[in-house]
Amino acid sequence: MTGEHPPGGGVELATRPATPRSRFLAAAVYVGGLLGPFGGGVVAPMLPQIAASVHASTSAVAGSITAYFVPFAAIQLVSGTFGERWGRRRTVRIAYLVYALGSVVCALAPTLPIFLAARAVLGAANAFTTPLLLAGLADIVPPERLSRAVGVYSSCQAGGQSFAPLVGGLAAATSWRLGFVAVAVVAALLALAPPPGAPRSGAATPPWRPLLGRDMGMLSAGAFLSYFGSSALPFLVALDLGEHLAVSPEQTGVVLLGYGVAGLLLGSLWGRVTDRFGARGCGALAAVVNGLFVALVGISGSTPTLAAYWALAGAASAMLTVALQNLTVRAVPGNRGGALSVVAAFRFAGAAVAPLAWLPVYQANPAVAFAAAGASMLMAVPALAALRRRPAG
Repeated sequence: MTGEHPPGGGVELATRPATPRSRFLAAAVYVGGLLGPFGGGVVAPMLPQIAASVHASTSAVAGSITAYFVPFAAIQLVSGTFGERWGRRRTVRIAYLVYALGSVVCALAPTLPIFLAARAVLGAANAFTTPLLLAGLADIVPPERLSRAVGVYSSCQAGGQSFAPLVGGLAAATSWRLGFVAVAVVAALLALAPPPGAPRSGAATPPWRPLLGRDMGMLSAGAFLSYFGSSALPFLVALDLGEHLAVSPEQTGVVLLGYGVAGLLLGSLWGRVTDRFGARGCGALAAVVNGLFVALVGISGSTPTLAAYWALAGAASAMLTVALQNLTVRAVPGNRGGALSVVAAFRFAGAAVAPLAWLPVYQANPAVAFAAAGASMLMAVPALAALRRRPAG
């Protein structure tokens, strides 16, 4: 394996037999899939502790979630295509190193403005890793195993999302700064194993036009809703646990863990299921089930019941994510990184908008907030139904 990207994104590296190096690179991609959700969600259970350290209110520190996801979402509109042009290997390595540096600044931040600025740097750096990792995975694994590999990658993203609150809760009980030190170490190590992909220019330059097609719009809408109505709600669940069920930060981290653990355990299975029964239908079913359990979270009367509903919502969300990623990775063969980048931009735009949209509703009526968020998931069904059977490249 040379790591060279074939002109036009054509011949798959994975048509060659798997080697120890290809398996190592695939494992590094999977671990890299943890980093974005982990870095974005690690602050959720430690907001009061960070607020005390930087001399700010908890609501002001909650802005660090938006500070991370706004640049993360916005830059991904172009980061995948530019990363393909500059070369996946070089782009991802630099992004990892910037991510490690930003995490160190977060850990040392003495004031809120510095902390928020560092969080924005993390979001910007991660915008160049998330789409290029999955695009690189398609050049590493055999084509017949791609759906399963996408499922594993989705599992790892779910793992990052679920372990973030746990690590954040544990760090909050000792020193929240240790959580960011851990992130910095992982990012620095991942910089040693970026995915394959050399710079592309001339006739091999990845195209922009296919990214503006109808199917890309529908995939982007589904991705936005998947986070807006479900995956971006740990902050809301954490508030509900603390304010109405008197759950400690450490216990909150454990409860929130269930959402991602469900995805972590089921991602590979969902990859096989979507491959067999079709990603569009599986995605639509998952959106409905996901919305139902999100709504039920808001009317749960005990911690065990809430934890069960939240875990089931996570299981359905994992299937929706796998379905969307399976559709997207095949949508624009000549610019996989660009397609994944655009769809991810809308996914994390949903994460950035969710706190702004749902927190005021929650403050007025918690049950209505969860019901409205769950209902919003239903809009993903017509978006998936509008896709052609196989998105055109």
